[in-house]
Amino acid sequence: MSLLPFCEWLASTPGSIALHESLYAYSVVESIHVLTLTLFAGLAVMLDLRLLGIAMRDTPVSEVADRLFPWTLAGFIVMVITGALLFYGIPVRTYQNMFFRIKVLLLILAGLNVFVFHTKVNRKRAEWDLDPVPPRRARIAGGVSLFLWALIVVAGRMIAYNW
Repeated sequence: MSLLPFCEWLASTPGSIALHESLYAYSVVESIHVLTLTLFAGLAVMLDLRLLGIAMRDTPVSEVADRLFPWTLAGFIVMVITGALLFYGIPVRTYQNMFFRIKVLLLILAGLNVFVFHTKVNRKRAEWDLDPVPPRRARIAGGVSLFLWALIVVAGRMIAYNW
């Protein structure tokens, strides 16, 4: 089953055409996407480094997570909205781009990493919250998150180069 017919239909909608052909709109959306990516990724890196036991070792993981969460969530929401708009602006070319497909796969894996962390590891956070170096499973989740988000950023940047 191919999504190409849907993408072709989407590309023919007035909103998609207007976004893609606008002198400024697509560039503004892309800039907002990159700026909120830096907000989200920067805060995620801070939490991941705490989970790895590399940074903020004297601060409980719960305090780091609680203070960063509202800003991380705000960055994530705007990043997803602008990412959807970028896709909406040029759906056919984006859908056919191998780097877009890699990015989507990596985003799914990052989501699974977050799900596993919150359903398995984070449930027992009270036992290790104050430890300078969290348990192995928390460190693995933080390391996997760092790795996946680095790859997501690279894949996202490579979308512009349609090889």
